[in-house]
Amino acid sequence: MPEEVKCVVPAGDICGEGAVWHPDQNALYWTDINRFLVHRFDPSAQATNTWSFGEPVTAVRLTTDAELLLLVMGLRIAVWSPRRHPELRTIYRLAAAPEMRFNDAGVDPRGSLWAGTMRNNVGTQGEEKDVNFTDGVLYKIDPDGAVSEWKTGVGISNTVAWSPDSKTFYFGDTPANAIYRFEYDIVTGTISGEETFLAGYPQGQPDGSAMDAQGYLWNARYGGRCVIRIAPNGQVDRVVPLPVLKATTCAFGGRDLRTLYITSARSADQFSGSVFSVEVEVGGLPDGRFKLESA
Repeated sequence: MPEEVKCVVPAGDICGEGAVWHPDQNALYWTDINRFLVHRFDPSAQATNTWSFGEPVTAVRLTTDAELLLLVMGLRIAVWSPRRHPELRTIYRLAAAPEMRFNDAGVDPRGSLWAGTMRNNVGTQGEEKDVNFTDGVLYKIDPDGAVSEWKTGVGISNTVAWSPDSKTFYFGDTPANAIYRFEYDIVTGTISGEETFLAGYPQGQPDGSAMDAQGYLWNARYGGRCVIRIAPNGQVDRVVPLPVLKATTCAFGGRDLRTLYITSARSADQFSGSVFSVEVEVGGLPDGRFKLESA
């Protein structure tokens, strides 16, 4: 295992995903899509808690209420409190389900959720289904319940991130091996001017990403045994080798946001399905918080 990379939680996930750092709890949340789980890791206590659900959970996101989390699930978006588990308050149901499901998601600077879909490749028992990855959609779900579509024809939606100045939005399509960037208007909460940011990179395919304070995008490369740091001009600045084939997403955490946590999916590697960490020189941006109407 590379010296700079540590295995911090040997979770054994089938598909670890959707990680977020909760600064109020000083803990990392992430999911195992195929086992319908949400995990919470407390680094100070070296303790992990796990909650189970009745459908896949693809991402965990923060809200303006520190006690409540937003769960991006296979078929819906719901508000959840670990203390009141298994109670869920659904705020949006995906009309295209179960043929389609949600995948990656992020909260913009205005407090809206951007969530992308893909063909549903997870069966009712968590088994992997063979599907043709077509017809994914990038949705925006506003706090007032308004829903709009911003990109169609996506293979697998991954990477949802904003630049430090909130002027650029990043979105990826895994089978296309491409990450795109758009102009983001913080006044209207809209995107425009799509262009290719990084395409055809030979090590794996783009999965989830995290943004650092200098505007560099850290991207987990599924099938590539690495995480890469991409400069604002689209050049790969750094490659961090990993001991597993399938890195799935990454999130900045720790009190100074200088610990990059990386989730992974199961493969033949000894440490697959674990959560890893690497200390970085430039810290990350705080994650966005979905604006709850009551907050």
